[in-house]
Amino acid sequence: MGMEGLLSPRVLCLLLWVQLCRGFVQLVGGDSPCSGRVEVHNGKTVCDSDFGPKAAEVVCRELQCGTALSVPGAARFGEGVGPMWDRELQCAGNESLLISCPRGSPRDQPCTHANAVGVTCAQYTGFRLVNGSTACEGRVEVQVLGTWGTLCASRWDLLDAHVLCRHLDCGFAESIPRGGHFGSGTGPVWRDSFHCEGTEAHLGQCPVTALGASPCSPENHAAVICSGHEAELSLCNTSLPESAAAAGIAEDVGVVCAGSRQVRLVKGPGCYAGRVEIYYQGSWGTVCDDGWDLSDAAIVCQQLGCGGAVEAVGSARFGEGSGQLWLDGVNCSGTEAALWDCPAGSWGQHDCAHKEDAGVVCSDFMALRLGNGSNCSGRLQVFYNGTWGSVCSNSMTLQTVSLACKELGCGDAGTLETRLPSGRVSGHTWLDRVECGERNSSFWQCPSAPWDPRSCDDLREETHITCSGRRPETALAVGTVCPNSTSCTDREKIRAVGGESGCSGRVEVWQRGSWGTVCDDSWDMQDAEVACRQLGCGPAVSALDEAAFGEGTGPIWLEQVECRGSEPSLQACWARPGDSGACRHKEDAAVQCSGDFVAAIQCIKEAYEKMERDFLPGPVVVGQEATVLK
Repeated sequence: MGMEGLLSPRVLCLLLWVQLCRGFVQLVGGDSPCSGRVEVHNGKTVCDSDFGPKAAEVVCRELQCGTALSVPGAARFGEGVGPMWDRELQCAGNESLLISCPRGSPRDQPCTHANAVGVTCAQYTGFRLVNGSTACEGRVEVQVLGTWGTLCASRWDLLDAHVLCRHLDCGFAESIPRGGHFGSGTGPVWRDSFHCEGTEAHLGQCPVTALGASPCSPENHAAVICSGHEAELSLCNTSLPESAAAAGIAEDVGVVCAGSRQVRLVKGPGCYAGRVEIYYQGSWGTVCDDGWDLSDAAIVCQQLGCGGAVEAVGSARFGEGSGQLWLDGVNCSGTEAALWDCPAGSWGQHDCAHKEDAGVVCSDFMALRLGNGSNCSGRLQVFYNGTWGSVCSNSMTLQTVSLACKELGCGDAGTLETRLPSGRVSGHTWLDRVECGERNSSFWQCPSAPWDPRSCDDLREETHITCSGRRPETALAVGTVCPNSTSCTDREKIRAVGGESGCSGRVEVWQRGSWGTVCDDSWDMQDAEVACRQLGCGPAVSALDEAAFGEGTGPIWLEQVECRGSEPSLQACWARPGDSGACRHKEDAAVQCSGDFVAAIQCIKEAYEKMERDFLPGPVVVGQEATVLK
């Protein structure tokens, strides 16, 4: 029987139509196929005014990327090239393909690439609580790309639970029962670890770690008891224990409860390191580093569920806080349940400034580096539990290598080295069978075997990679992992991009795990002086505006920078956070430092010396300030 006997012409036509129409939309410029700038119909960029949340849901569904998390505009994923799509996409939200959505009339006023719209999708398509006596308590189940499964309780904490309760319209999290309190599920068990700050709209917006997760026992499934729908109105009047009220994050529900206390880590390079801040009497404040040691840091790490303390840091290594300095002279014994249970001075009584803010590094903090190699080539190592260790090469793919290179700031691709020496491995080998997929946007989201300090025994099993890109040699010393390490200096948190050398270009600073630009509002020579000094490039020659070295991408971290000129870094200057939306990348600030001219004079000097040796009969005189040919 031929094909014509199996499928009718109508069905064949329908199949052909579906095949042709798939590929109408793509996401470009993001970290994965599930985030990026929206382009349709052979690369036409879509304007943010022509695209809404319902169209985003259709895009994520068509690309099999789950559900839409956000619809950022203003070229969040960079500007496109070529023509713009000139019609509104009027989706109902239930279409399976974007091409099926109705379209409006052509625009009267053309849209520019500066208004290109983007979409970020998430694989998490649903959340629910099961086996509880009410709809607001139970075992946590998560739907991943259409499949429901139970969430493992690994690193499940009250902040994560609070986000889920609020998302389900169930108030705040009263408690997170352990030990299989609500029974076991029958589907898969998801081992993803959410790291919420408590302000996210749902768990899908929280950072996620899958790397190194251990198998989950039935007694270790995540659960939560939420306060219920009406509890938000009476949060301050309940008889709940203080720990439960703190989990509710009173400020998030529009109520200030004077008795609520909470601790968090901010401005660190990961979820388990940062400046210590305490929420007390309705506001966040910091802790002074007088007497701050590992015993104090251990209480913070334990309280947050982040393992033990690796390092107690001071002198505002994770940046200076603002507002109150709540505690001074903290002296924990190591047995306390919370930081405020430790002996210390009275609340708000201190003789410190924010330059003495305390921080911690907990043992569950993770970082990546290339050891025993050159700038972007070497043995892949991960920092975990306070120790660097190797990554084994079993199941290693180019997709995994690519994400490792991105994490290291070494380009978007790389190769796996195969000619390796034999012999026994010395030191820890933390990870084996790291298997990154196309939808993983971060190395930390990749599944792997559980953490094990003896994951591989032979040197030939270690992973050695060479990435396609290179970091500036002046910015990073071999063997360091800045700006991903916990000991970055100010020098590693700034770079000049687009110039002839590292001493001129668009100013970019490192914050919150990514590079971003500086707005040129109020940008002047005093600001440029600080930037050039931080770059190690001598005095400033000029302060440039309006994206003189091209427009950057990603966040704009600082606006209205106001340096006096004597500060050690831009981060030490007064500035507004760059999230107001007032600036765009066409206003990126730039500098030209004297280091560029020193390099130019040296280059000219060397060129003339070579010319003298090879061609000229007479001498060449090169002065310090100018070059004269005689």
